[in-house]
Amino acid sequence: MATILVTGANRGIGLEFTQQYLARGERVLAACRDPAAATKLQQLRGTYPQLVLHRLDAADNESIAAFAAKLQGEAIDVFINNAGVYGPRDSRFGKVDGAVWLDVLQVNTVAPLLLTEALVANLRKGVQKKLIYLTSKMGSIADNGGGGHYIYRSSKTALNMVVKSLAIDLAGEGLVAAVLHPGWVQTDMGGPNAQIDTHTSVTGMIKVIDKLTPIQTGGFYNYDGAIIPW
Repeated sequence: MATILVTGANRGIGLEFTQQYLARGERVLAACRDPAAATKLQQLRGTYPQLVLHRLDAADNESIAAFAAKLQGEAIDVFINNAGVYGPRDSRFGKVDGAVWLDVLQVNTVAPLLLTEALVANLRKGVQKKLIYLTSKMGSIADNGGGGHYIYRSSKTALNMVVKSLAIDLAGEGLVAAVLHPGWVQTDMGGPNAQIDTHTSVTGMIKVIDKLTPIQTGGFYNYDGAIIPW
């Protein structure tokens, strides 16, 4: 039984990761801002005793420190950094709010690195040693043919660079880091007109994670395993 840590686990893609890993018998550490109010996670805990709920606000450095302290000494096999925000939908040229931009960068770019630094000892104790960060094709410079969306695009491009450096810095310890694009998914963020549902997205991503090897560390992958250009 592997131990999987999922952030932003109370809804959407994070909840689907939690459900699928539990269904196949893994132990899941599900983190979100308010576990007591996470009705679906509470229901799952009644069915799966291997589900452990944790409070984590990725935008709060004190919350990150407290979360890491609770997990001290515990082995984690796979860390899935799913928590993220989109920010204003209309962050086009001439309508960018600098303060809001910094808030999005804190959650999407800074927090994943701070969490990794806080939890790397746990991952070193794990068997699989996989660090997975959900990104977006909207963070691909090569794929940007539409412009706009300055805040979200830049936060994910920056996350991609963070993970690329992590992959290099931690490769000597056998840790594998990669960024995954979940597709355009029917969630609160993706909207009802998105191309695929959470089940399809997460089923594909879990297959990619299962097959991920040290040779692939530092890669940028689609939910179906295709390589995405930086």
